[in-house]
Order: sequence, then C-alpha cells, then structure tokens
Amino acid sequence: MSLTRPCSYPLRVRFRAPAPEGRRWVGFACLGLALAVSLAGAQPAVRPSEEEAFLDELQVRAVRFFTDAADPATGLVLDRVRADGRGGGGRAPSSVAATGFGLTAWCIAEHRGWVSPVEARTRVLAALRTLADGHDHERGWFYHFVDAATGRRVWNSEASTIDTALLLQGALLAREHLRDPEVDALVAQIYGRIDWRWAQAGERTLVHGWRPESGFIPHRWDAYAELLGLYLLGLGSPDAARALPADAWRAWRREPWVESGGRRFIQCGPLFTHQYAHGWFDFRGQRDRGVDYWQNSVAATLAQRDWSLAQQGRYPLWSGQLWGLTASDSAGGYVAWGTPGPDADLSDGTVVPCAPGGSLPFAPRECLDALLGMQWALDGRVWGPYGFADAFNPHTGWIAEDVVAINVGITLVMAENLRGGFVWRTFRHAPEVRRGFERAGFNRDPAAPPATPGLALVR
Repeated sequence: MSLTRPCSYPLRVRFRAPAPEGRRWVGFACLGLALAVSLAGAQPAVRPSEEEAFLDELQVRAVRFFTDAADPATGLVLDRVRADGRGGGGRAPSSVAATGFGLTAWCIAEHRGWVSPVEARTRVLAALRTLADGHDHERGWFYHFVDAATGRRVWNSEASTIDTALLLQGALLAREHLRDPEVDALVAQIYGRIDWRWAQAGERTLVHGWRPESGFIPHRWDAYAELLGLYLLGLGSPDAARALPADAWRAWRREPWVESGGRRFIQCGPLFTHQYAHGWFDFRGQRDRGVDYWQNSVAATLAQRDWSLAQQGRYPLWSGQLWGLTASDSAGGYVAWGTPGPDADLSDGTVVPCAPGGSLPFAPRECLDALLGMQWALDGRVWGPYGFADAFNPHTGWIAEDVVAINVGITLVMAENLRGGFVWRTFRHAPEVRRGFERAGFNRDPAAPPATPGLALVR
C-alpha cells in the first residue's frame, strides 16, 4: 500500500500493509503552526507527538537522499547532491563511506516500514555485488572516491582505511538485519580480503591510506579521533592471519584530555570524530582501561554547546537552537571545524545541523532542540527535500548548496539509535563485533545504569 503526505516536499512512502499503529504519521512541517520566523529562526513550542513526527520526517527525508543519490545499477552512493533536490548527480563521485551509510539507510527504512523487504534487499545486494567485484580496492581497502557508474577510482583518491571501516559497518549491519545467504557471502568476501596488517606498514598503528603513485600516506591513526570502529573491526577480522594484533588497540594515544565546564574528556574538535564509531558500536556502559567513550562523547557534545553559547558576543544568533560545528561545507570551502582546545578556532558564525544531529543519543534534549530550531532558520530555507542543507550561516544568510552523504547519514543513524536503538541492537550480534570488543579488552562497568534509548530520554 502507498501513502502520500501533503507536505511541502511530498514523499511517497511504502508501508507493509496494513501499516501498524505508530507508523502512520504526518510531516511536522505541515502541522499548520503559525510562526513568526526571524532571520535566525524561531522554534514553536512542540509536544512529544510532534517531536516524533519531526524525527520521522527527518529520517524519511534522509532515506530519500540515499534513494536519489544511489546509482540504480551499481548501488554506489554519491558523496553529495544538490540540497534543493534538483539533480546535480555529476557534481561529485561516489564515496565508499557514503555507500556504507546507504547500506545502513536501507536497513533502517525496512525496519520502520518505509520500504519493502524486497526493495531493501535489492538495493543492498546491488551495492554489495559492486563492492565485491566491481569497485577498485587495494588489498581489500576501498578507494575513497570512485565513479558511481563504474566503481573506478577518481580524483587520485587514496585507498582509505577509515572510509573502508565506515563501509564495513554498514555491510555488517545489512548482513545481521537481512539474514540473506547472498548478502552473507558477499560481506564475507568483502571483509575477509582486507589485509589489516599490511595497512600497519611496519608499525603498530594503522595508516590513513595508500596511493599507487606514492605508497602509504604518512599520517597514522595514532591518537583519539573517529578511529574506534576502524580498530575494533580490524581486531575482529574473520581472517586471523590478516587481522590486527591486539596490541594495535593499545598503540594509539588517548589524548589530548581537556577540561571544559567541569567536564573532563578526550578532545577532538569536529563532533563527527565523537560520533562515527558510536553510530554502530554500542559503547554504553563499556570501559577500556578506565576510559568510557560513551561519556566522552556526551561531554564533548555538551562542551561544544556550552562553548557555542559563550560566543554570542561574536555570533549573536548562536543559541540553544542554533549551535553545532563539525566537518562541513562553508562559504569558503570544506572546513573541519569544531570546539577549540587544543584545535584552532576556525568558526565564522556558520552552523552545521549534523553536529547536533549526530549527537542525538548523547544529549537528546539539547540536540533535538537545536534541530527543531534549525528547521525554521532563515525563513525555513535550510530545510529541504533531504532534510537540512549541509550548513548555513544565520548571520550572513549563506546556505550550503549541497547535502553531504556522510552528514545526512550520521543524522539518520543517530536519530534511529535515539528512538529505539535498532542499529546498536542489530550490529552487536555480529561475531566480529563481539570479538573486536573482547580482544580490545573492554569490560562492562558494573556501576553503569541500564541505558535504554528512546524519546523518554528527551523529557
């Protein structure tokens, strides 16, 4: 059965018939609320049911992005498309990380009844078949950017370790959710051929990547960043001869530690560094040699919000509804910006929706308030057919022309984890995930209260 909502950007959403109670919803933007919207945007008072409807709308628009951005034959997902939904597929190639988020998107969409099981399987298999046999790679490590139609390397891009990890996270989720023999076989082929020890290049830590023209990139994953999932997947590899040795987990530095607003945490400025592994790996209540990475991301999120509010002398339109910095487009190009300390302050008044979007489970009330406020920013022009534009500056009126796959993706994934923990709950069943945690030496914190995601956290 098909249902169509009369919204400003109508989306046709297929439900398994009959749609169960709770799956019928309306677009939050269509509630008929009378608003006086300022330059920065004004957020109306909302009720819990309207928050649920907003998150539905946010996630469905993200799924629409992955529908439109995926090559219909190869299943590979474009790195970015126009925010207004008017095409522009030639603006960027596919990124392997985007395809990893796409695999996750199809699982979320099928879980929520927004696409049929047949469509989810078809889309997942198209991508996995290409990744297994038609996507350029080096010893299993996928090239960062490829032509979406051919899978051939473009832009002199590197065989990227971190982007391959993001792809694997989506592939493992698809395997665990779909329970399909062909999906199982393709994921086994993709995962099993990765030579993790080769990417150590003679040392204990992993390199960022490799190029055929120049060899290994000199930079290493040797200090806290978005590396948690990369190392855990390496430790959990099904090929013992190529898997990372356990001492690789202990080789990278847990630093720099900072103090901010009474919070002490390992800092890495752009919020995506505190989010990407947590999109799939459930670190709640787990400790690694005394470090609680979940609470670390909570602290980093709240510290960035507090820092942003303290900048109102410079950026008067920043507020509890307009804050958030991570890697994104800007009026001056792509910038990896975030909370200073020890990083430099690169801010110019721009706000990035996926910063609070990707931190929704860490600080539900603060992040949801920000997203609700951003929906009305700049007379609602930030909100489009794929959700939020990649970034905007409420002080200058600048709005990014594109949406970026990984930024749409992390918002989709973390909204789902907030609402019910589907991604965490499914991903944790993978034996490679359990093995990675075990070999890294994680221990359950006996003092940790049970953590149940859901909108009850927001109240």
